[in-house]
Amino acid sequence: MEFLKLEKPATSSQIDDIIIVGRILCGEKKLFEVLLRRYNQTLFRVIRSYLKDPDEIQDAMQNTYLKAYDKLYQFQGQSAFSTWLIRIGINEALLRLNNIKKERNLYAASVGATADTILQMPDRQMNPEKSVMREETQYIIEHAIDRMPEKYRAVFVLKEIEGLKNREIAESLEITESNVKVRLHRAKMIMKDALCVLSPETEVFGFGDRHCDAVVNFVVKRI
Repeated sequence: MEFLKLEKPATSSQIDDIIIVGRILCGEKKLFEVLLRRYNQTLFRVIRSYLKDPDEIQDAMQNTYLKAYDKLYQFQGQSAFSTWLIRIGINEALLRLNNIKKERNLYAASVGATADTILQMPDRQMNPEKSVMREETQYIIEHAIDRMPEKYRAVFVLKEIEGLKNREIAESLEITESNVKVRLHRAKMIMKDALCVLSPETEVFGFGDRHCDAVVNFVVKRI
């Protein structure tokens, strides 16, 4: 793949992902921060559809970016950079989810927990921020999304919140477009009438500047 070089400086919004990747691989590693800030919100929402604990989410995002940087030479531009990044993020989230489940099972086994006591165990996946949410609509939507089965939740977030096309979702989740349509339909049924269509003004699973800067600073120091 031949990368293009810019003759004069351009703003980050003017530079295509494929050009940024090429320039990073040519030694301009500071440009990786452009990609971090460009896709922080999308990556957060994707990982948030699998994990709920803020610390787990942040760690997963940081690891995703570090893995993406290490494997950047493998990105050939056959799919969108966002799709490539999302796949890495989902794999990282699933890995952490499996580890959390194993930890809970080991804990339950060590204390001889029954099914009833397991249900009463503190859940690391509970999101403490819910208790301080002020916006009722945002709370209702997020709560409804959290209650969805995982396979429907991911499709719903990518389509209705991030606005990805069915083809991009299929590539990200490695399923067929037909499967995307089926899962999206089921997700909307679960959300019911009031939650079938999200307002674009509703900041569902918002990723604030403070959290964005924390992830960016962590990754930039390690690349």
